[in-house]
Amino acid sequence: MSVRHGQAVGLMVLVTFLWGTAGVVTRHLEQAQAFEITFWRSFFTLLSLLVILPLWQGRGVWRRMRQEGWVLWASGACWAVMFTAFMLGLALTSVANVLITLAAGPLFTALVSRLLFRQHLNRRTWGAIAVAGLGIAWMFGQQLDGGQWLGSLVALGAPIGGAINWNLVQRSQRAGQHVDLVPAVLIGALLSALCALPMAWPLNASVHDVTLLAGLGLGQLAIPCVLAVVCARSLSPTEMSLLALLEVLFGIALAWLGADEVPQSHVLQGGALVLGALVVNEWLGRREREGHYRIQTLEVEDIGDTHALEHPGGRR
Repeated sequence: MSVRHGQAVGLMVLVTFLWGTAGVVTRHLEQAQAFEITFWRSFFTLLSLLVILPLWQGRGVWRRMRQEGWVLWASGACWAVMFTAFMLGLALTSVANVLITLAAGPLFTALVSRLLFRQHLNRRTWGAIAVAGLGIAWMFGQQLDGGQWLGSLVALGAPIGGAINWNLVQRSQRAGQHVDLVPAVLIGALLSALCALPMAWPLNASVHDVTLLAGLGLGQLAIPCVLAVVCARSLSPTEMSLLALLEVLFGIALAWLGADEVPQSHVLQGGALVLGALVVNEWLGRREREGHYRIQTLEVEDIGDTHALEHPGGRR
């Protein structure tokens, strides 16, 4: 399944909107607490993908999963950390705090690639990491008196888990081992549900709560995950990264309009630093790549011109 570039952009906007509904939905729960919220969302994500995967990829997907190596399960474990940390963070602090912390994921990915895999980072990326770090530090510092720092600290597990995940997947793909991210998400949902269940027991959520969390499992995670994989086939990594930032805007706006959760000024200030660092870093990176491409094109043309002069009539 593939889509044209314009369709992929539109789909990614829809994906980020669906991702952004998690915060406002959790604010309308009646009884479910942090671990139970995590359990039910992961459980319904698991059920949804058990139906979607064979319809999308055929029944052979289960056989292919059994044949995959340890990287698939390692990726699934990272997804489990991301799911659990994200939902626990939402239960402990504001939607804006969690989403802005999550938005720093691309910079955490770059940092992990440097610390664990010794990948070179240019000064532009180091500068973006420093500015984003200042933004997150500002948010944390202002929360020390308000008691919301624990939620932000827990939420940090999501971008860190994502950073390790993307590095594992990229390194395995470079080594010739393909990792299908959607089955990895299914494994992550399974592990997250299993880990959260003992802490959530006994389950006390009302029918109202379970219905809302079922909607999150299907509409906020399972379906957007599949759509994002489809979009990634038509969009560049830079476009995916920048469009994914819309989740922060959608999430904060929905929590503001739908649950009267007004973001505090220090969150907006820290968020501006984080998002600004991401956008500027991606924009400068794209300019550098375009510049390298133009230089390579000119070099190829120069070689062609030289060849034509040395061999008249040989160039058409």
